[in-house]
Amino acid sequence: MTNITPPRTALVTGASRGIGRAIALGLARRGYDVAVNDVERQKEELQNVADAIRAMGRGAFVAIADVSDKKAVQKMISAIIAESDRIDAVVNNAGILIASDVEHLPEETWDAVLDVNAKGAFLVTQAVLPVMKKQAYGRIVNIASIGGKHGAPEQAHYSASKAAIMGFTRVLAQEVGEAGITANCVCPGIIATEMGRTNLDDPAVSEAWRQKTAMRRIGEPEDVVGAVAFLASDDAAFITGQSLNVDGGIVLS
Repeated sequence: MTNITPPRTALVTGASRGIGRAIALGLARRGYDVAVNDVERQKEELQNVADAIRAMGRGAFVAIADVSDKKAVQKMISAIIAESDRIDAVVNNAGILIASDVEHLPEETWDAVLDVNAKGAFLVTQAVLPVMKKQAYGRIVNIASIGGKHGAPEQAHYSASKAAIMGFTRVLAQEVGEAGITANCVCPGIIATEMGRTNLDDPAVSEAWRQKTAMRRIGEPEDVVGAVAFLASDDAAFITGQSLNVDGGIVLS
């Protein structure tokens, strides 16, 4: 694990818990200063993440914003740039899942999931592109899901949002590559997070997922960090437009 000199700045959305928290801490351990984002109700947990980053000797910036709100996103990006003067990597991790079958799925639930999961990544990316182009450098890592490739019952809206992210990333990569910016997706499998408990609350369902996974275990948030850190690094300078499964082999079943 090599620290970066001079330190680079990363923004991680949805960083108060779960995969986002693990990524924020993992990037800090690798030498990044990290701006951590989440919504107002997660402010205390987000502050705890920032404190943990500072305890490593890295800079941390708490960025409260709803990523589905364009004005809030633009204000957040401006504040981060004012603080650190640059944003080298963005990890669009913020996401929600509200389970429902298609027949009974409320329109407002469809809208909420697509707004955060898909539009949020678009708005954050759009807001950060000018500074990345000015730097002639940027790494955009979007957290998609194997759900965007395969899906599961009661998750049509979630699957649609994650499939949208992968399509968005492929086109984005073609548009920004000449500016020194890469764009890739990481697609986690079944991960033990608060949101992941939608798939894990029932012991029988949890065991079934384990049996479908080549490694015969449920993933932990830390399992996702390495792939994200790699794609955010100079080692991945010639990799763009990709969607990398981090799923313990569940897609092989």
